[in-house]
Amino acid sequence: MPAPILATKLHIPPPRPRVVPRPRLIERLDAGLDGKLVLISAAAGFGKTTLLGEWVATLTPGPSHAERGERFKVAWLSLDAGDSDPVRFMTYLVAALQTAASGVGSGVLAALQALQPPSPEALLTALLGDLAAVPHDLLLVLDDYHAVESPDVDQAVAFLLEYLPPQMQLVIATREDPPLPLARLRARGQLTELRAADLRFTPAEATQFLNTVMGLNLSEAEVDALEARTEGWIAGLHLAALSMQGRTDTAAFVAAFSGSHRFVLDYLVEEVLQRQPAGVQDFLLRTAILDRLCGRLCDAVTQDASAAGQATLAHLERTNLFVVPLDNERRWYRYHHLFGELLRQRLHQRMPAGAVADLHIRASVWFEANDLEMEAFQHAAAAGDIDRAERLLEGRGMPLLFRGGARPILGWLGSLPAATLDAHPSLWVTYASALLFIQQVAGVEEKLRAAEAALAGVPLPLGDRTRDLMGHMASIRATVAVTQQDSEAILVQSQRALDYLHPRNLPVRTAATWSLGYAHYLRGDRAAAGRAYSEAVAASQAMGHFIIQIMATLGLASIQEGDTLLAPAAETYRRVLELAGDPPLPVACGAHLGLARISYQWNDLAAAGQHGQQGLHLARQIPGTDRAVMCELFLARLKLAQGDLAGAATLLATAGQQARRHSFAALQLPELAALETLLALRQSQTAAASEAARREDIPLSRVRVELARGDAASALSTATAWRQQAEFRGWADERLKAMILQTLAHQAQGDNERAGTLLAEALALAEPGGFMRAFVDEGQPMAQLVAAAADRGIMPDYTARLLAAFPAQQPKRRDGAATPAAQPLIEPLSERELEVLQLIAEGLSNHEIGERLFLALDTVKGHNRRIFDKLQVQRRTEAVARAREVGLI
Repeated sequence: MPAPILATKLHIPPPRPRVVPRPRLIERLDAGLDGKLVLISAAAGFGKTTLLGEWVATLTPGPSHAERGERFKVAWLSLDAGDSDPVRFMTYLVAALQTAASGVGSGVLAALQALQPPSPEALLTALLGDLAAVPHDLLLVLDDYHAVESPDVDQAVAFLLEYLPPQMQLVIATREDPPLPLARLRARGQLTELRAADLRFTPAEATQFLNTVMGLNLSEAEVDALEARTEGWIAGLHLAALSMQGRTDTAAFVAAFSGSHRFVLDYLVEEVLQRQPAGVQDFLLRTAILDRLCGRLCDAVTQDASAAGQATLAHLERTNLFVVPLDNERRWYRYHHLFGELLRQRLHQRMPAGAVADLHIRASVWFEANDLEMEAFQHAAAAGDIDRAERLLEGRGMPLLFRGGARPILGWLGSLPAATLDAHPSLWVTYASALLFIQQVAGVEEKLRAAEAALAGVPLPLGDRTRDLMGHMASIRATVAVTQQDSEAILVQSQRALDYLHPRNLPVRTAATWSLGYAHYLRGDRAAAGRAYSEAVAASQAMGHFIIQIMATLGLASIQEGDTLLAPAAETYRRVLELAGDPPLPVACGAHLGLARISYQWNDLAAAGQHGQQGLHLARQIPGTDRAVMCELFLARLKLAQGDLAGAATLLATAGQQARRHSFAALQLPELAALETLLALRQSQTAAASEAARREDIPLSRVRVELARGDAASALSTATAWRQQAEFRGWADERLKAMILQTLAHQAQGDNERAGTLLAEALALAEPGGFMRAFVDEGQPMAQLVAAAADRGIMPDYTARLLAAFPAQQPKRRDGAATPAAQPLIEPLSERELEVLQLIAEGLSNHEIGERLFLALDTVKGHNRRIFDKLQVQRRTEAVARAREVGLI
C-alpha cells in the first residue's frame, strides 16, 4: 500500500501581489533555458523561492511569451528531509513530472511500491525514456534541495542531469551547493548560476521593497543604512520592516540596527513576536512543530477555542508573517523555513519538554484520525511516546514497514536505547524486519535474539500478542532461510509462524504461507506447494500485498511448468510481468527466466535468449540471492544448444563460482552438474562427465554417461527407476525426461520396437505442451526414432514439426558410416576433413583433435590448411562460420 502523495509539495507558489519586480534576474534565468541546469544557491532568506515563483509565472502564455508558452510546462517539487529516502524522492519526482506531462513515469511509480524496487539507474533510465517522448519543453524545479541529505539521491539527480532530454531543463534552489558535477557543467556552458551576490536587493530594489511593498516612508539614507547593514538580505529587510510598522522613531531604529545575520534575525523575531497579540504569539510557537499546517490541524494542536486556526493562518498570510501557501485553495500552509526553525528554537526555550511532547501527541492524534499514519507515527516518535509509536507502526491492516517506511523507522529505532527496546520486544522484531526489507540480512538474527531475550521472562501461558510476536519472528527467520535455500529451516519456521501468528495478522501470515509453499517446492512436494501458493495469492490479492502476490504467482507458474503445462505457465509468467510493472521490479527476473525456459522448449531460441538476458539483468539487482546463478545456468544451456561450447563453459565456470561461494546448493549445484555433464559429453570427455554426474548424484546425468560408455543395460535400469520415482511423486516433467532416455537406452540395445512404443508414449505426454528441445537436444539417435514414428503415422503433425527442428545431419550408409554431404564448394571436403572441421566447431584444440582422431599434430595442421583453403578463409572462427553457412555443420 503506497504512502499518499502530498499534493502541496507539488504546488507552484503563485506570484505575490506585492513583490519587487526583478527583471535583471528574470533575464538571467531565461538565458539559462539554453543549458541543462539553473542553480540558485544562497543562504536562507534571499528570496530564492519567491524569485522562482515570479519567473515561472512568466513562462505561461502571455503577450511576451506566447510562442514559448504554448509548449512550455513546469513541474515543481518542494523537498524536505523525508525526501532523503531514495524511494520517496523518486515517488515525488515522478508525481511532480506528471503535473506537467501526464502519464510520464507511471511504470516507475508502480515499481516503487515494491519491497525491493529496481536500482535507481534502472528507474531513471525508464523515466528518461518517457521524458524523451514529451512533445513540449519541460522545466523541473527542485526547491529546497539542501533539505535532502542522501548520496543516493545526489547520484540519481546527477544521472538525470547527464542524460536529460534536450527539451528539458532542471532548476535547483538550495542553501548550499549540491554534490553534483557543477564544474563539468560550467565548463560545457550548461550551467547558469545565481548566488547571494546576485539575489541581494540593490539599493533601488530595497527602496521599492521598504517603501512601496511594506508601506514605510524611509529616507534614502535610512534605506541605504538598512541595505548596507543587512547586505541586501531580503529576509532581514523584511523582518526590519515588520518591526518598524507603527513606529514613529524609525530613524532611531535604523541607527541602532546592527549585527550579523543570526543576531539580527534573533533580535527581529523577538521584535516581531512581541508586537503580535498574545494569542498569535502562542499560535506561532505551538504550531511550530508542524511541517505543514491547515486550520483543523492547528485547532487540534493549539486547543484554543478563541481563535479558529484557518482564520489565523489567513491573517498571518495577509500580514506577511512568513507563511507560505501550499495550494491554490489556501487550505495548507507552511512556515518560512528559517522562521519555523527559530520558532521551534524559542518553543523549546519557553516550554518544558513535557508540554512540547503534548503538542506532538495532539498532532499525532489528528494525523491518525485523518488516515495520515506515517506523520502520526513521526509525531508520536518525536513526543517520545513509545507505546503510541509502537502501535502506529502496526498500521491498519498493513504495517507502515510494508508501505516503504523502512528507512525512517530504522532511523528512529536506531536512536532508542537498548533498555527501551527490551521493554518493547515488538520493536526488536520490527528492527529485524526493517533490516530484512533493506537486505541487511546479516543483522537480522541479532535483533531477533534480543527480542527473544526480552521475552524470556513472559509467564506462561503466552498471551495472544506474545504468541503473535513469536510467530512474526519465525516468519522473518523463514524469509532469511529462503535466501539460503534451506528447505528444512524454511519449513519449520514457516509452520511455526502459522501456528503462532494471530488469525488477524494477515500480512505476516500471508508471507509465512508463501514461504511454506517455497519449502514444499524445494522438497519436491509440488502439490503441497501449489496449495500454499494458491492460498497466498488469494490472501495477498484481497489485502493489496502485491509483492507476496507476485512471489506466490511465480510459484504457481513454476508448478504449471513442472506439470508440462507450458502454455498456461507462460500466461502465468506474463501475469507476473504485468504485476511487476514497467520498469519491472527485480523480482520479475523469475518470470523472465520461466519464459526463457518455455521459449527454449518451444525451440524459439531467440526469445529464450532475450528473456534469459532480461532475467539476468534484473537478478543482478538483488544482492545475496541465487537468481543470477539460475539465469547464467540457463544461458549456458542455450549456448550448448547453439553449439557454442566455449561460451557455455565460461558461463558454467562463473555460475559455479557464485553458487559455491554463496552456498546456493538446493537447486543450483545439481543443475550446474547436469550441464557440466552435458558439456563434457559433447567434448567426448566421458570421465569428466562421469565425475560431474556422480558429484551431485543426478540420475538422468548418470543415464547419459552410461549410454556414452555403451552400458545400455545400466542406463535403462537407472532411467526406469527415476521414472518410477517421478510418477510416484507426480513430477510430469521428470517423467518425460526419463521416458526419453529410456527410449534411447532401448534403441542402444537394438530393441527398436520397445523404443518406438516408449517414444509414442513420450510424444503423447509432450505434445500438449509443445515440447521440442526435449527431443531435439538428444541429436541424431532421437531424430532416427522420430522419423520412424512418423513413418508409422504416429502423431504426424507433431513428428513433422520435430523432424523440421532437428539440425541437418549427414545421411548414413548401411554400415553406419557417414557419407560426405553435397557441398556447394569448388573442391569438396574429404570425410576426414569434415571430421576435423566438426571438432574445430566444438572448440577442440589441434592437440585435442589429434588425440581424438589418433593423428599426429602436423597432420592435423595440414588438414586445417586444406580446410581453410577450400572454404577460402584465414582462421578457425571464419571456417566455422563459413561451414555453417553452407550447411557442412
